[in-house]
Amino acid sequence: MSTADRHAALRAALTDIAERRIAEGGLAALKARDLAKEAGCSLGAIYLHFPDLDALIYAVQARTLGLLDAAVAAAAGQGEDPARQLLALSLAYLDWAAAHRPRWAALFEHRLPPDAAVPEAYRAQRARLFRHVEGPLAALVPRAAAPARQALARTIFAAVHGIVALGLEEKLEETPLPDLRAQLTAVVLALAKGIDA
Repeated sequence: MSTADRHAALRAALTDIAERRIAEGGLAALKARDLAKEAGCSLGAIYLHFPDLDALIYAVQARTLGLLDAAVAAAAGQGEDPARQLLALSLAYLDWAAAHRPRWAALFEHRLPPDAAVPEAYRAQRARLFRHVEGPLAALVPRAAAPARQALARTIFAAVHGIVALGLEEKLEETPLPDLRAQLTAVVLALAKGIDA
């Protein structure tokens, strides 16, 4: 095996281990020493492949966004009614978040130092998720310019995410998943009706 192959294999192994740890226990489960021990490498070897743990976390987060995108994409285009499409997307988001809570929470818990920037590739991947919401919005507000539709997609996501986050994290009160689905349904359909009007 060439040096380049060994480097690629270790980078992939580190990402796989970090992904599993985050999936099982969230960001708090990711410790550099434990990661190096499990990968069978030195602590310094991690930083030969990733400039810092933030870069490794972003590698895992990119995989997480890919899985979330696939789950939401599977719900996209369900039915011809754009309000029902928005609802299907919202419920798919809730279901994925509920099934993968540590991974989902890590997407929003990770904080960079004030002087660091989110990698552009990750920012673009995150922005692509909104295309699912923009599709039904094109039918609901066909005369809206693309920037207005994109802003509206982000606003709808913020509303859906807020309901999902408060419900799953039980910040206000304990909300069983069926109740949370009913609340989300009522809000999304009301939003769609208001937008259509």
